[in-house]
This record gives sequence, C-alpha cells and structure tokens, in this order.
Amino acid sequence: MKGAGEVFTTDVPARLDRLPWSRFHWLVVMALGVTWILDGLEVTLVGALAPALKSEAGLGLTDAQVGLTGSAYLLGVVIGALLFGRLTDLLGRRRLFMITVAIYTVATVASGFSWDIWSFMLFRFVAGLGIGGEYGAINSAIQELVPARRRGFTDLAVNGSWWIGTALGAVGSTVVLNPAVIDQAWGWRLAFLTGGLLAIVILFIRRYVPESPRWLMTHGRHEEAEALVTQIERRIERRTALPPMFAPHPRIRLRRREHTRWRELAHVLFKAHPKRTALGLILMATQAFCYNAIFFTYAQMLTRFYGVEQQNVGWFILPFALGNVLGPLLLGRLFDSVGRRPMIAGTYATAGVLLCLTGWAFAQGLLTAESQTLAWSVVFFFASAAASAAYLTVGELFPLETRAMTISLFVAFGTLLGGVAAPAIFGALIGGGDRWEIFGGYLLGGGLMMAGGLAAWTLGIKAERKPLEMVAPPLGMLHDEAAAAYEDADPAANRARAVDPSF
Repeated sequence: MKGAGEVFTTDVPARLDRLPWSRFHWLVVMALGVTWILDGLEVTLVGALAPALKSEAGLGLTDAQVGLTGSAYLLGVVIGALLFGRLTDLLGRRRLFMITVAIYTVATVASGFSWDIWSFMLFRFVAGLGIGGEYGAINSAIQELVPARRRGFTDLAVNGSWWIGTALGAVGSTVVLNPAVIDQAWGWRLAFLTGGLLAIVILFIRRYVPESPRWLMTHGRHEEAEALVTQIERRIERRTALPPMFAPHPRIRLRRREHTRWRELAHVLFKAHPKRTALGLILMATQAFCYNAIFFTYAQMLTRFYGVEQQNVGWFILPFALGNVLGPLLLGRLFDSVGRRPMIAGTYATAGVLLCLTGWAFAQGLLTAESQTLAWSVVFFFASAAASAAYLTVGELFPLETRAMTISLFVAFGTLLGGVAAPAIFGALIGGGDRWEIFGGYLLGGGLMMAGGLAAWTLGIKAERKPLEMVAPPLGMLHDEAAAAYEDADPAANRARAVDPSF
C-alpha cells in the first residue's frame, strides 16, 4: 500500500450501486440491524420494568430516579457516539461494530446484577456507550453497502426495526412481571440477562459482514476494495444475474488520505455545509426529545393515570410498537420515490400536530388506557418514519471520510440537546400528577417536531436515488469529479443503466 497523496482511479461506488438486491444485502441488513432490535428490547424492558424497579422486590426507585436511569443511558449514548464514531472513520466500520456490540452485551448482562440505584445507573451508562458507538458504525456501513436506489427505504427499515425489539420486550415483560410465573425479585433481573445473552448471537453473525469497500477505497486500499466488490459480485451471480452493462462503470479519481483531522471536519460542517449541519442538528434534537420524553415514561403514564397493572403494561406497548414498525415500512419507499424533502417535512409536521392533539385530549380526561395507546400509535406511525429519516439524513449529506463521525456527532449533540433531559422532565411531571402540566410537555414535544418539519422543508436537499459520491463528494476527490464521472459522455441512459438497474 502506498503512502498518503497517492492518486488512483476506481469504479467501486458504481459497482456497488449497480448490484441487484440479493441475499448478501439481506445478510448486511440482518447482521447489523438486529442490534436495534435488541436495543429496542432492552429500552422497552427498562420502561416496562419501571413499576418493578420501584417496588421493594426491585431496587426501590422513585419516579424521578427511574427517569434518571433513562438519562444515564442516554448520556452513555452521547459519549459512546463521540468516542467510537471517530474510531469508526479511522479504523474501519467492521472492527468497530464488533467492539461496540461486545460492550453493549457485557453491560446489559451486568444490569441484571445491579444492587442499588448507582450500580444500575452505571451499567445503563455503559450499555449506552455501546449503543452510541453502534450508530455511526452501523448506519455508515449500511449506507455504503446498499445500492443508491434503495438506500432510503433500507435505512429507514433498519432503524425502524428498533420497534420489533420493543414488541418482543413488551411480550417478555408480561412474563417476567407476572408473579404467578416468576418471583418478582428475580423477574426484572432475568429480563436483562436474557437480552444480553441474545446479543452474543450478533457477534457470530457479524463475522460474515465484510468491511465497507468505500471505506477501504478512501484509505488508499483500492485494490483490496475492488477485489472485495468482485467477491460480492461473484457471490450474487451464483443466484442472480447482474444487470447488463451498456457503458463502462463511471470511475472517480481519489487521492489517498491517512485520516481526517478535526480541523477538516469543522470545515466540512460549518463552512462547506452549514445548512446541512443546521438541518441535521434540528432533526436529531427534535425527534430525540419527542421519543425519549414519551417512551421512557410510557409505563409510568399507564400505571399512574389509568390504573394499568404493571404486569399488563406490555400489552399496551405492543400496538404502540406496531405503529412504529409500520411507519418506516409503509412510508419508507416514498422517501426514495417522492423524495427526501417532502417526506421528511411531512412526517415531522404530522407527528407534531397529532402529538399536541393527543396531549389536549389527555388533559381533558377524554382518553382511556386503550384510546391513549391508540392515539400514541398513530402519532408515532409518522414519528418513527421521521426519526429514522433523521439518521438517514445525517449519514448521506456529508463526505464519506467523515460519515461515521458526522452521524455520531449529530446523534450525540442531538441527544444531548433534545433527549437526555426529556425522561427526567417527563418523569417529574408525571410524578406531580397534574394533567395540564403534562399537557405543556406534550405541546413542547409536538412544537419541536413541527419545527423539525419546517427545517426539513426549507433546508432539505434532493438525495434520493443518487450515489453517495454525488450527494457529498469525498474529501479525497480530485476537482469535485463525482458529478462529472456520473454525467460524462452521453450518458443519461448509460449512466442510469450502469448505476441504477431499475431504470
């Protein structure tokens, strides 16, 4: 491998975008996306287990302390994103998504052995470190391996899979919180142990996911990247024919770089793309507040205001989780066809308006446990697609060399600005028992989501179905050749066929 400054030409991006959807892509989605399922399972258990954690058989926590444990987890997410995001761009996607899931697994198992509020908060914090690191490694790897024409739907579906874990956690909570099935002094501990042990399976599955060829390419390992793409093509050809070629693959010229300095990252964020930076921060912060405020205190709302028994909370989480899963799945393809800007703006604004209306109905005492759950399910059908699109946006709008770090920065600062305090604030509001004060919290969450929709409409750009190198040319690209490479010759038809087989 030659040193920094080496100039080379490669067709790796075009070859990756040309690939038909295959078993290889399913492997990538399942091996990497399954972490969100486990994260959803764990977070749901913490929310559903809140009554058990407050009991004498649990840890004897107060409502405010339950909210603080959620904030500790989110603080871990922030720090983990910052720490591991940098390492993901430096050391590679594959190495980091193996390390972060190992940290998550150990901390989740340890949570089941907590002996007081402080040990529980510590283990939740460490689990958050692992999940925070996962954001950059997983989202960057998926975006770089999935063909451009399906990048939006796939990224939304993967991030939305968090709610499959939520559904599993909801069902599991009805078992571990049922005193007729298991001693309540051990039920909540078993929930964490089971979730942690399941995460071990991920370590074995991820061994079959390769490094991102795009990451190898930008680090001067272009021969290794091209050989890896050849292996993937041959693997796919065993079962599916590759699309016919009507023109040579578009090629781009890059200069090999050792690493990206903080000064370069600051230039990308605040000088080269300040509007994209503002958009990413707003989208991440607003959805983080909305989600963390509502979901981390879900069980507390049901038990305090509607008298739902703690062992039955899981049954109310199931329809809520269903709405969140269906949102990205049913709306996701529209982000690739109708477009990013109108869909992101529309889902954010719709979720915000519906959340305010739900808060008003709650304050008026018009809702039952069932109708409250139904209302939340409808709200988060749209909010889930919106939140998933926020992760898609902060990943694809910045250069490849900074992708994991920018994802991690936006997750970190978005969570810090909008999410860390939300569970504690709503926990305190619920503990106070005043419906109109809680309605004020709903208005705040809904207003923030509407602000996110406005930002998407005014600052959003057209990124659907475009190669990543056209949306944000790599820092090592010579003379901004990304657009030229995809626009040369005749090439509207040839480019379309070479880059996007669905044309």
